[in-house]
Amino acid sequence: MAFFKRELSPIERFESALRDKQAVRQKMAERLSTAETLLVEQRTAAERLAVAGASNAQLDRAEAKLRTVEERAKMLRAELVEFDEQIVSTERALADAKAQRDRDMAADEIEGLAAAIEQAAPGFGAGAAALVDAVTKSTASIPEATRFSASVDALRREVLAAADLICWELRSAAVRTRAGNANLVLAPPTPEHVPLPEIERQLVYTLNPLLWREGSEVRRVPAFAMVALPKMLLPVALRHQHVDYLNARRVQTLIHVHGSGGFDGDLPADAPQLVDLDALTAEEREKKESAQADVA
Repeated sequence: MAFFKRELSPIERFESALRDKQAVRQKMAERLSTAETLLVEQRTAAERLAVAGASNAQLDRAEAKLRTVEERAKMLRAELVEFDEQIVSTERALADAKAQRDRDMAADEIEGLAAAIEQAAPGFGAGAAALVDAVTKSTASIPEATRFSASVDALRREVLAAADLICWELRSAAVRTRAGNANLVLAPPTPEHVPLPEIERQLVYTLNPLLWREGSEVRRVPAFAMVALPKMLLPVALRHQHVDYLNARRVQTLIHVHGSGGFDGDLPADAPQLVDLDALTAEEREKKESAQADVA
């Protein structure tokens, strides 16, 4: 019967190598200690002979023995210093391997989260689609039900787009985490404002600084931010390339560059290059009415 030995992980290999080196170092330290003791004895003996007035031949032999022991101790000290450097290098490699293991575990968890969202998203989409079908396939025509169906369908598209986006962000974060150049904690993106119930909104990503009005309130938002834009302004903003949907490819790239955080607050009134969406809408309306009048 053939037996196969399990391949050691990098951490296990470094730990084993470190244990072996530490055992070897212990033996080297013991040899050095013995040599140092012998060196002291030889120095004492040479000193005793010199003080006692020993012959030149005796002193020559004592000095020769002393030099031999000194060279031996010097060599052992140098070897021990060099071996200590090897141990430090192995300890550093072990620490790096453990850090990589921790990064890999964190990246695996992030990728698992992305996979879980991907698996759950179709179920949400199917459930929302079933609600929409329940209304659209009914022979009864109730305005409240129709509005409910439209809201659910819009929410379904928005959530599925957001799910695609967050999965892309999570996998990008996993790659950066595995490479060791990302924080392990991901801050979830926060929409620019909680949508007001009386205003239908669409979560989009701004490409330019924007301005619009909601009643008496003037809203100002910067470029490259996730905002809930009133749907009545969405067509003109899309036509003029001032916003784009969250699942657009260029938006994913811009989020990678600028981040996906929402914008909480308003820009100052004198912020440069603000695009007035209300004015843009009014201008398009005037052009359309003028064209219709010319035709008439």
